[in-house]
Amino acid sequence: MPVLALYNETRERFPELTAKADREHVKNWGELDPEFACSWFESLAKALNVEMSRKIPARKYAGIFRHLSSAYTNGDFEVRNCIDVSFTENLFWQIEEEKAELYWSLLPSNLKELYVAFHGKVPL
Repeated sequence: MPVLALYNETRERFPELTAKADREHVKNWGELDPEFACSWFESLAKALNVEMSRKIPARKYAGIFRHLSSAYTNGDFEVRNCIDVSFTENLFWQIEEEKAELYWSLLPSNLKELYVAFHGKVPL
């Protein structure tokens, strides 16, 4: 699955979260452009960070974590790199430990491993 297909599938399966990610993306990048779909996954992570900071229940987003975990496991190099660099590295950015705890507990192990490999520690 190419990144553009992952982008479109994610948008279709998670419309409420997509709207939040789109707002983050436009705020930071000025526009949505599927040609730069990988950068949108950074905005997706930022939207989830906002939800964490607002103490939105983590279980609401378990599906997106499973979706991206599966895409990482089954994806080609481009998809795996996009999920690693754009999504996982930006997740939990400046989130207090107690707000991150339940989200971390729902994050699949392959995404946790990416996070720890980059940051050198868990976000708790």
